[in-house]
Amino acid sequence: MTDYSTSMRTDRCGDLRIDDVGRQVTLCGWVDRRREHGEHLAFVDLRDRSGVIQVVVDGAHDLRSEYVLQVTGDVRERPDESANDNLATGAVEVEATEVVVLATAEPPPFPLDERTEVDEVLRLRHRYVDLRRPRMQRNLEVRARVTAAIRGAMEEQGFVEVETPMLVASTPEGARDFVVPSRKEPGSFYALPQSPQIFKQLTMMGGVDRYYQIARCLRDEDLRADRQFEFMQLDVEASFVTGEDVRTFVAHAVGAAAEAVTGDHPGEIRSMSWREAMDRFGSDKPDVRFGLELVDATEIFADTGFRAFQTPCVKGIRVPDGADISRNRLDELTGECKRWGAKGLVWMRLTEDGLNSPVAKFLSDDEQAGLVAKFEARVGDLLLLVADEWSTACHVCGLLRLELGRPPITEGGRHFVWVTDFPLFEGFDEAGNPIPAHHPFTMPHEEDLGMLGGDDQLAIRSLAYDLVLNGWELGSGSVRIHRREVQEQVLAALGISPDEARARFGFLLDAFRYGSPPHAGFAVGLDRLTAVLAGEENIREVIAFPKTQSGADPLTGAPTPIDDRHLAELGLGVLPPPG
Repeated sequence: MTDYSTSMRTDRCGDLRIDDVGRQVTLCGWVDRRREHGEHLAFVDLRDRSGVIQVVVDGAHDLRSEYVLQVTGDVRERPDESANDNLATGAVEVEATEVVVLATAEPPPFPLDERTEVDEVLRLRHRYVDLRRPRMQRNLEVRARVTAAIRGAMEEQGFVEVETPMLVASTPEGARDFVVPSRKEPGSFYALPQSPQIFKQLTMMGGVDRYYQIARCLRDEDLRADRQFEFMQLDVEASFVTGEDVRTFVAHAVGAAAEAVTGDHPGEIRSMSWREAMDRFGSDKPDVRFGLELVDATEIFADTGFRAFQTPCVKGIRVPDGADISRNRLDELTGECKRWGAKGLVWMRLTEDGLNSPVAKFLSDDEQAGLVAKFEARVGDLLLLVADEWSTACHVCGLLRLELGRPPITEGGRHFVWVTDFPLFEGFDEAGNPIPAHHPFTMPHEEDLGMLGGDDQLAIRSLAYDLVLNGWELGSGSVRIHRREVQEQVLAALGISPDEARARFGFLLDAFRYGSPPHAGFAVGLDRLTAVLAGEENIREVIAFPKTQSGADPLTGAPTPIDDRHLAELGLGVLPPPG
């Protein structure tokens, strides 16, 4: 058991138990609540990180909420009628013999109990107060346990922790860089790392065959519940391995973190290809805690006369016992599908008399029977169908599935999934160049290399893989390109000229000349992993000092302007806002 005693206290408030009765203790903490008991006597709930203990104080009229106290007294058993079964310390109390006020406090800007909803901006403006709440204390402890377990698991597997730079050159990582102007070279800029990608590959070329780092990364992209400008990740790279080896390393570390928090190891993590994930769940980050899997009905309508279904793909989901969903709700869902990119939504209720739908009259008897059989529908079920291109139909049905069935993050257990064999490219930019689905250092499948630069580049598969937990993408990884000629091929396919490649990645291309081992890696987002393990829907709840969704820091006021003298030192000027 950890010894928390110091020169100012002997014990923590939340650690006292019935075995401590008769001991004299000295505690330090904040006044959580005060309750008067007669003319002079008061009960004070004293709180620290470990929990709350009731203190009996004679003459406590001057003690206010959030005062910081040092209390010395004797531990005694609480009478049966006043014992509190809801508190770990509820069987005992401390009879104070001495109370020292270490600091007074004004009334806090909001209640610190868990029953009161508080505006997030107000919480973040006074984050030092918000962090005193039991929920936040618990979340930060969960985060610490996650990080400690991961470090232990990586070291068990022979990995070496290596720190990489925070001031780097700008590289194409799929998001905008945060940039830092150079005072010594006016007009030039460093970038803050979106990931340590190139440096960890260079450590492989340097003979560090198993690298890891708890890395801080920064990306200038729009924020949401699972995204911040700056985030922490477990960064992993290993030499002379396959992608399967890396997934084994990461699964061991993530499993250790889950066990450290929940007490249960997740066991072997299931795996599915990207194509299977899209076909079955309509997402490359499938939430497999619930059903409503997508059903492909394209073949049923191969020769249909219904024009709305004369499309490359017809996908749908069956909502068990969903026939009682109101028409207004169905209209709302149709509107959502249109906003998600579909042309519309077809709904069908299965009744005793067959399919009831505005479009039923346009479908043949065989098509209607085929639908019922394909979806394994029963009376009382609701069928929802989207007809479009394969990618759109999958995407919209996937969002529809989440809208109708996704449970809260605290329900349904914790289900990890590996998604493998992603496409190398996810589309084309305005110049017609393919866009990397992961990053430009990802190895294509060997048999697909001949397709680089051709007409079917979107069909090229990569040796890339993602880890998903309850529908949250925890991280991505891949087998890396370790041959210079392949890396040059990929950069050329991206529209990067030899001169530009030399200017931006010359140090990496040069490193290939001196013997690059086959290597692969991965990165796990620790904020997201911690949030799911802590049962939080928003990563801001597991970060000590996060930004708001607008990117602001209400606590410090960042971002803020800098003065003209500083701008002059950097050789910078600020343009007026666009009119």
